[in-house]
Amino acid sequence: MMYDVLASYYDALVEDAQARDAWIELIEANIRGRSILDAACGSGDIAIELARRGYAVTAFDCSEQMLAAAREKVDSDRVHWQLGDLRQMPDGTYDAIVCLCDSFNYLLSEEEVRHFFAQCQKRLSEAGVLIVDMHSMDRLDEFAEEYNETGVVNGHDYQWTIESEDDRIYQSFAFYENDGSVQLEQHVQRVYAPEWIAEQLTACGLVFDVKTDFVKEGVVPGEKQFYICRRKQR
Repeated sequence: MMYDVLASYYDALVEDAQARDAWIELIEANIRGRSILDAACGSGDIAIELARRGYAVTAFDCSEQMLAAAREKVDSDRVHWQLGDLRQMPDGTYDAIVCLCDSFNYLLSEEEVRHFFAQCQKRLSEAGVLIVDMHSMDRLDEFAEEYNETGVVNGHDYQWTIESEDDRIYQSFAFYENDGSVQLEQHVQRVYAPEWIAEQLTACGLVFDVKTDFVKEGVVPGEKQFYICRRKQR
């Protein structure tokens, strides 16, 4: 399972307080209400910070190990944690649904994407907002040649490689134990064309704005697109 191994190293590898604060700012600028569903919440930093600010946060992830890491953090008791999957989201009505940190890109089929958007549309309150970020198409070009990172994390040597092929991004992790054994994990993500994403959102009755890399308007060159979606008003 993804994150069975990586969960122990995730925060040390990718924690970015500046990016977390940018996500929080984006959410607070667009939410109208107090209830939030954090879909594929990972190790929970964003969910916990939102709860500290007074929001009623439900957060779910498919990895028991990532949820365990989240529950160990200060103020984690402010969040309602659930084990769940993007393909079958918890019931309820929310003023905001957020799916961040490229978690959306783990949906590998077009049908899964359509189902995810439909689930979100049904769970939004009347004035609710869906905020979902995803890899830009530029990431496929960026990783056409293999990226390779090595170092030490939590006292263990590691190797992290990223490579793209067609519309997929493959990330491979190797963590070297002191006894000579190696823990391996591979992640696969799919990158979708923004024109196709726009068609699916519209088909679900959602209107949206797009930003690139938090602050640039529209789909422009960059690493990540953010879709800020609301129900179409009749």
